[in-house]
Amino acid sequence: MKIMLSAGETSGDLHGAALARELRVLDPTVSLIGFGGAEMAAAGVVLRQNYTDYNVMGISAVLLNLRRIFALLDDLTRLMEEERPDVLVIIDYPDFNWRLAARAKERGIPVFSYIPPSAWAWRKGRAKSCARVADEIVAIFPHELPPYEAAGANISFVGNPLIDTVRAEMGEEEARRHFGIADGETPVLLMPGSRREEIERLLPPMLGAAEILAARDSMRRFFLPVAGGVDTAQIQRHLAASSVEVTLTHDARYALMGIARAAIAASGTVIMEAAIMGLPAVVLYRMSALSYLVGRLLVDVPRFSLPNILLGETFETELLQDAVQPERIAAAMEDIIADGAPRDYVTERLARAVAVLGEPHAARRVAEKILALARSHERAADENVQCS
Repeated sequence: MKIMLSAGETSGDLHGAALARELRVLDPTVSLIGFGGAEMAAAGVVLRQNYTDYNVMGISAVLLNLRRIFALLDDLTRLMEEERPDVLVIIDYPDFNWRLAARAKERGIPVFSYIPPSAWAWRKGRAKSCARVADEIVAIFPHELPPYEAAGANISFVGNPLIDTVRAEMGEEEARRHFGIADGETPVLLMPGSRREEIERLLPPMLGAAEILAARDSMRRFFLPVAGGVDTAQIQRHLAASSVEVTLTHDARYALMGIARAAIAASGTVIMEAAIMGLPAVVLYRMSALSYLVGRLLVDVPRFSLPNILLGETFETELLQDAVQPERIAAAMEDIIADGAPRDYVTERLARAVAVLGEPHAARRVAEKILALARSHERAADENVQCS
C-alpha cells in the first residue's frame, strides 16, 4: 500500500509526521511518499520536495513566487502519476493542496483532507468545492464542521493531535537549570512565527515591548524559541538592533513554555500549544497592506486567536495590524505577568479552551481512517483488474 502526503508549512510538517508514525505502527508495510519537511522525513516519508523551499506568506509574496509554486504543483502531479498512491493525504496549506487534490481526483486517486480550509471564517463557498473533491475530511476543531456538513461533505472531528504532542520535555526544576533561569527571574517568551514575513513584521515590535518590560523589571528574562527551518541570521539582525537581551533556544520548547510566565506570540498553532502548557499570551497578527485589505473584504470573524475562537470570547488580548505597537503589547503583557484577577481569568479560560480539543490519540484515529480509505481503493482496483 502506498500513501502520498502533502504538507507545506511547519505545523503541517509536524501533523504529517505524527500521521506517518501512526500509519507505520498500524501497517509497517505501508510506503509513504510526498511533500513536507524534516519532521516528516524523520518519520519515514520519502520526500520529493521540501516545503522550506516554498514557505511564503501573504498575497504579494505568493504572487512573486507563483511560477515556482506551479512548477512544484506539476512536479507533485508527476509523482502521483509515477507512483499511483492509494490515497493522497493533504494537510492544511489549502491554496496549494486543494489544487493538487483536484489533480488527484482527475486521476482516480482518493483524496483525504486533514485540517481543511477555514470555511467557517471566510470564503464559505469553498466547503462545496472541497466536498466535491475530498472523499473524506477530518477537522481538528469542532467549530469547523457545520459549513462542510451543510455542503454534504464526509467530515468528522476526532480530537486535536496537539493534546498528544504538546508535552514538557523535562520537569520544571530541570528546565530552569537547562535554560539558566535563576531564582527570582521571570522568563518571558517571544514567538514571532516561522515565516520570514512574520518575523519581519512582528519581531521588531515584540523587541520594542520587551525593552519596555525589561526597563520596568530587570529580573525579566526573554527567550525566543527558534523553529526548525527558520533563518537564525534574520532573527540575529533584529536582535542586534535592540537593547534588550534575548536568548535564542533550539530545544525543549514545551518545557520552556511550561516555566515561562507569559508570551508575545504570532497568531497560529503556537498559541494553542501555549494554551495546552497553561501559558497566557498577547496574540499578534500583522500582514501586508494588500493582504489586510483583501482580508477585510473576505474574512468575517470577530477574533483570530484559537483559544478565543474555541470559547467564543476574547479573553486573551489580540492586537491586529496597526495595533501591533510596543506600548500596547507591553501594557497587555503586564496584566498577564502580574499575579491577580486578570491573569487568573486568562489561565482559567485557557484550561476551558484546551478541554474542547477532545481526547488523546487523535492522530491514531485519523491514521485509521486514512488506511481504511486506502484499503478501500486498493480493493476496488483489484476488483477492476479481475473484471478486466
